[in-house]
Amino acid sequence: MQTVELIFSYFPELTPKQKKQFGQLYDLYTEWNAKINVISRKDIDELYFRHVLHSLGIAKVMTFNKGAEILDVGTGGGFPGIPLAILFPETQFHLVDSIGKKIKVVNAISEALGLENVKAEQIRAENIKGEYDFIISRAVTRLAAFRKWVRNKVKKESNHTLKNGILYLKGGELSEELEEAQSNFVIYNLSDYFQEDFFKTKKVVHVPLKYKSKH
Repeated sequence: MQTVELIFSYFPELTPKQKKQFGQLYDLYTEWNAKINVISRKDIDELYFRHVLHSLGIAKVMTFNKGAEILDVGTGGGFPGIPLAILFPETQFHLVDSIGKKIKVVNAISEALGLENVKAEQIRAENIKGEYDFIISRAVTRLAAFRKWVRNKVKKESNHTLKNGILYLKGGELSEELEEAQSNFVIYNLSDYFQEDFFKTKKVVHVPLKYKSKH
């Protein structure tokens, strides 16, 4: 079983408050998973690297600015949104899923952690109103379909080092799927940041969407 020390080793700049919040995740997810299954039973003991560290792979690619607005589509039990919300407390996160019981878990865990920068909502992606700096997700569907859901939900003005758009956590062979999506994209291999074997095939795919740069 991996412990929270794994997170601390890759993110040494964490504040005491953030360390405490990350440390609470295992007990909170174990407790809630017994009531509402949001993580496979075999994965719960490997929560910190299969779910928390995997979610934080996005943070190795992109540092979100203060006041940025991030949409997590198909968040499930709160991944990648909750770990990123702990890491970026001054960034606003909107976590959505079409399944209400999953949002119930997200709300309960956010409240227990004292996360004031998380809003969780049961809603389908295509029905979301508003625009965001980035849309994040963990492989909820093929990228071409996902892009259609969210393409009109990205702010035109870009204020980050990467252009506004999608940051998608995916694994395995992606060439066919990326060709199907017919988008510009950049692939970041998580094996460049994390040494565990689990990350050998894991990637963050950045797909820029419509934008107008300030610079």
